[in-house]
Amino acid sequence: MKEHVLQEFKVRYGSRPEFLVQAPGRVNLIGEHTDYNDGFVLPMAIDRFIWIALRPRTDRRFELYSIDYDATLVFDLEHVERSDQGWAEYVKGVAWALQEAGHALSGWEGVIGGNVPIGAGLSSSAALEMGLERAFAVTSGLSWDPTAMALLAQRVDHRWVGINSGIMDQMVVGHASGDAAVLIDCRSLEITRVPLPGNTRVVVMDTGTRRGLVDSAYNERRRDCERAAEFFGVKALRDVDLETFEAGADELDYVTRRRARHVITENTRTLAAADAMRTDNARRLGELMNASHESLRTDYEVSSRELDVIVTVARAHPACLGARMTGAGFGGCAVALVEAEQATDFAKTVAADYAAETHLTPQVYICRPTRGVHVVAPDGTSSFD
Repeated sequence: MKEHVLQEFKVRYGSRPEFLVQAPGRVNLIGEHTDYNDGFVLPMAIDRFIWIALRPRTDRRFELYSIDYDATLVFDLEHVERSDQGWAEYVKGVAWALQEAGHALSGWEGVIGGNVPIGAGLSSSAALEMGLERAFAVTSGLSWDPTAMALLAQRVDHRWVGINSGIMDQMVVGHASGDAAVLIDCRSLEITRVPLPGNTRVVVMDTGTRRGLVDSAYNERRRDCERAAEFFGVKALRDVDLETFEAGADELDYVTRRRARHVITENTRTLAAADAMRTDNARRLGELMNASHESLRTDYEVSSRELDVIVTVARAHPACLGARMTGAGFGGCAVALVEAEQATDFAKTVAADYAAETHLTPQVYICRPTRGVHVVAPDGTSSFD
């Protein structure tokens, strides 16, 4: 796909681009629906990317052709207006957020394309937002602070797109290293890099089903959590331990009680998972991933038949150490921790067994941790940052 983006740029503009931005997708190993509760998450950037080939302009005009949508977006940075155009709203939202934060932007023109599945729970939107911010930074001479840019990208979700997202996706896309997952404290935004257990691989299993965050129950779940936090008299559910929860749980309504229980136990599981990774305890990490899925399925109710099926067939393979749904839920992807030497057989077997059960065709990716968003020379020989 990278070469396709570069070639399309040359066709459209008659030359090689001046810059090439690479922004990864991500998979969350554990810590689901904890980020907007000021909790802990443990994602890693994966080797599926969005690429933006671009060159600066001398005026304030912005032009971007999307290979994936076969559409061109053009606007003047002086007049950024919302118009409900799907992917284009993320682009305009980034320009709006940067300028509202006081950054002076210059125009640029480019081509964008990628192989991060859209709507699969692998954070194609955060890759898009952070990639665009990196492109504006290099063309407008902005200093690059991954945390500050992640917060601005989250603002795009909240204020422009209409999704009350947490901060996990943008943070991992901004901060990921090429050899580890990232434990993120979503309150302090402290980052701790945690290596994967030895002789294991992370496998992403795309069910082939999709959900729309705005149209799903995502915002409803967030409101449930806010009600629970208010009941316990705390800022967020991150501040409630299991003992406190159990002492007051009977006073909560049935639905709110289950939502809160998931978040509180998931925070505990996430910290335990980071400890398991530090001590190279792959089996313990897998057990925690399994428990996370059961909590998401029964207490948070964000799984689906297809997600449950693919997790079940994954766990049936002898190389699987643990598996769970990943992302917001209601469709999209699951993730498995697998013994490295059997990863290829695992991927083939899971794809076949899932297809037989559901009559859907999954995509199964054996992934490696990768670096966060950055700028490279178009020929790939050197880095600009």
